[in-house]
Amino acid sequence: MNRRCRNRVANHIDKRKFFFVGLLSLIWLVFRSGTRPSRIVYPCQRVALANVQLWFLLYIAPLICVGRSLSISSIRRFFKRRKLSTVILASCIILASFTTVWFIIERSREVSVELSIEGRLASRSPSSDIFVVVGTNGYDEGFRRLIELMSAYDVRFYKSDTAGEFKGPDGLIARDDVVIIKVNSQWDERGGTNTDLLKAVIEAIVSHPDGFIGEIVVADNGQAQYGPYGTGGSLNWDRNNAEDRAQSVQKVVDTFSDRYKVSTYLWDSITLRKVQEYSEGDMEDGYIVYDNPDPKTGIIVSYPKFKTKFGTYISFKHGLWNPESKSYCRDKLKVINMPVLKTHSIYGVTACIKHYMGIPSDKLTQHNPHISVGSGGMGTLMAETRFPTLNILDAIWINPHPRSGPRTSYSSAVKVGIIAASLDPIALDYWASKNILMKTASILGYRDLSSMDPDNVSPGSFGSWLRLSMEALRTAGYRVVIGEEYINVYVHKLQG
Repeated sequence: MNRRCRNRVANHIDKRKFFFVGLLSLIWLVFRSGTRPSRIVYPCQRVALANVQLWFLLYIAPLICVGRSLSISSIRRFFKRRKLSTVILASCIILASFTTVWFIIERSREVSVELSIEGRLASRSPSSDIFVVVGTNGYDEGFRRLIELMSAYDVRFYKSDTAGEFKGPDGLIARDDVVIIKVNSQWDERGGTNTDLLKAVIEAIVSHPDGFIGEIVVADNGQAQYGPYGTGGSLNWDRNNAEDRAQSVQKVVDTFSDRYKVSTYLWDSITLRKVQEYSEGDMEDGYIVYDNPDPKTGIIVSYPKFKTKFGTYISFKHGLWNPESKSYCRDKLKVINMPVLKTHSIYGVTACIKHYMGIPSDKLTQHNPHISVGSGGMGTLMAETRFPTLNILDAIWINPHPRSGPRTSYSSAVKVGIIAASLDPIALDYWASKNILMKTASILGYRDLSSMDPDNVSPGSFGSWLRLSMEALRTAGYRVVIGEEYINVYVHKLQG
């Protein structure tokens, strides 16, 4: 065999080898990364992905081009020569494989950052506690570990007459409480609260060790404005912050509503309706609006009152209304404040305090609450209406790009895999902006981090209005702190 022939044979063998290399790479990707797209960052997966892309260009794309040029008669002759079942099976395998590869490639564009989060103890008092779970994705045991961590430091999630590992008389949620879970619903994609985490929180509440007989309402006010379509919020977005992007807040709630009293209420639907309190004989759903602005922060306080799907009358300020006794029960209404951590184009950071912008009616008060954020108005709102029973900060996917939020697309979000909780919303906002947002932004190469820096106290800055909110809460008697020297941080790292 002459040299030219040997080269042709060698090239033919190499091409056949690569056909099988590419095909095996495709199978490897489907079985290795199909169930966990995050694995695509592994070096071996990157190599396999490159092989599959080249394989597609060499072997599949030409077939597609040829197929498009075939006449109907030639296609019929092709099918007559082969068994129809074989052709259909091969087509389904190819379609399924490349659908999976497309999904993997799409997810591979997502950015992940691993942060080093360490525990620490406060050096000054009074102090506040922050509990942090690192390495969670929302649909794992992360929230359960958070409950365990809190309990280890005497913050029990369950309120009960009997003491136990996670319950006690000083616990947070009783078996017969009505719990409002305040989520962020004004934006879709990664701009809203993670629905996997929401599902874990609801599951924890209804799993009360004494047997849950209370009620849960997942709610928010997207103000019937802004949002992806300029129409406000939704609890049933098509694109959501979850592993299964089709999993909306409403779909999560629907999984529980046949067994427990769990429902949703989008306050956008009543944000233009001004009403009076139940005690004044007004049973309509709507918004209570104060007559005058607060003398210090300038906010005109407003809050919702509404009837749930299960017939419970709720005043966000006064609690549960009993139509028979014509009285309120304030203590049986609990609020879990559950924001997603992200930057904000005007106010620097959205976290626990800014998240309360989903409580008042921005339209009935002519945009007054949103303007008052910069003067500490959300602190006044918390103090005048209802202070959160617990703040749970969703930092699984965050927006760390300075002043680019609150809208957060899939492509702009960064996965850091953290959830944190505290009884103190000021402390949690301070710590999270400094140790999660700023650290992530720095890793991504941003230099000017002043908009999200809680130690920047220039007029109108995040650090300034956070302190003004703190002063409003302190004036009302709430113990809230700012500064790392006043904060205890307890960390649990999931093994993964």
